[in-house]
Amino acid sequence: MNNPTPPSSTTPNESLNSVLGQAEHVQALVEQSALELSTVNSVLGQQVGAQAQSPEVKQALAQSQAVEEKVQDASDKLALVTHALEGEINERKAIDAELVLVTQQEELARYAAMHDPLTGLPNRTLFHDRLEHGLAQARRHDLALAVMFLDLDGFKQVNDTHGHDAGDAVLQTIAARLKENTRDDDTVSRLGGDEFLYLLMGATDEQTVANLAQKIVNRVQRPCQLDTGDISVFLSIGIALFPRHGTTADSLIKEADAAMYVAKRDRTGYAFAK
Repeated sequence: MNNPTPPSSTTPNESLNSVLGQAEHVQALVEQSALELSTVNSVLGQQVGAQAQSPEVKQALAQSQAVEEKVQDASDKLALVTHALEGEINERKAIDAELVLVTQQEELARYAAMHDPLTGLPNRTLFHDRLEHGLAQARRHDLALAVMFLDLDGFKQVNDTHGHDAGDAVLQTIAARLKENTRDDDTVSRLGGDEFLYLLMGATDEQTVANLAQKIVNRVQRPCQLDTGDISVFLSIGIALFPRHGTTADSLIKEADAAMYVAKRDRTGYAFAK
């Protein structure tokens, strides 16, 4: 049984470059042959020119000169083909470069549309998309998940006292700390202002979620070391569990938001929805 030929990994540009290399090599050989043939014909013409030439010698010399002309003509035509091939390769490279640029621009635009420009976290749109996907998975496989609504307490005072640049630096620091506590299957996003959303997949029980919430509170509330000095902010977290507190994305976020205000009011750090 014949083994199938594996697909070639050579790109179109590599194939064209290979053909061009072969064409240039053949052209060099033809040009060298034309030059050598011209030299031989010249020498033969000089040697027999002073002697009486038989019809046979004259015919042989004429044929040799005709071959020289054909070889030279082939060399000229091959040079045109090689030049055209070079142009095609250059055009293909320009198209490929433009395609790479367009692809990069599309990827940047797609990233910008789905991420917060200040912190680089997923934005509201991407969070909702992942939450809907997570809910579909949870329903299909009878899994649990949790939505956390996070709000920084007194952040307005940071902007008023230290300026918006310092406020932006605090948000970036907080975002980095939140990402450090995010597993691959989870999502933390910036909802806007000083509000964040956290999607915890596979929330096995309330105590596990509570431990993670307390860990996030402790991590976020460490002083932010900025050039202007240390700035401390406090965090309140509201938690809604699927399916106990809601079965849709909007209901879970709404319940987590309400629980966050309870945590803020009672200064407990976090609170579960009722």
